Amino acid sequence: MANTNTPFGFRQYQGNGSAPTYGQVAVFVTAGASAIYYGDPVTAQSDGSVARSASTGATPAALGIAGIFQGCKYLSAVAKRTVWSNYYPGGSDPQTGTIEAYIVNDPNSRFVAQTDGTGLALADANSTIGFVIGSGNTANGLSGAYLDTTTLNTSTYNVYAPFVVVGIITDPPGSQGTLSNGQPYDWAIVAFNNVNTRNFTGV
Repeated sequence: MANTNTPFGFRQYQGNGSAPTYGQVAVFVTAGASAIYYGDPVTAQSDGSVARSASTGATPAALGIAGIFQGCKYLSAVAKRTVWSNYYPGGSDPQTGTIEAYIVNDPNSRFVAQTDGTGLALADANSTIGFVIGSGNTANGLSGAYLDTTTLNTSTYNVYAPFVVVGIITDPPGSQGTLSNGQPYDWAIVAFNNVNTRNFTGV
């Protein structure tokens, strides 16, 4: 079965965390910021908040990515109650204040992400790689981010790249994402290569 092009962002695979948070930390998003989807990489902002990262190749923003978005809660002016959501829809609700958000920024975390139309091979393990932010899905709140194989660096370690390839998903054989021979839209296991874990206050 051929893989299909259905990116889902960065899905947590392994880490040091345990239930119920699995290594999540609380941060905040400024009201009115652009939408952030579950599984999106986020970047620290100058006011201490986080925002959805731009597509990042060899050289990310100066502070690097801050982690992977896992959802948020905010007081909705429309619903007149606290809303828990796996993504932040952006726009005018809430109109003021801040939104409590949750990210995974454990340097030991591992994530599964889909590759682009080129795919990765088992021999690409230990190579650094960037991502394309893609388009999030408002129906289910999931990220559309995926790994950008044009940024794959197999010969020289790149300290500025956001992720490093750890392995390729191969089980169960024949299922979505498991062709693992450089086929389009394979699923790869990646780790943080450049993550900002500092206290965001006053960044």
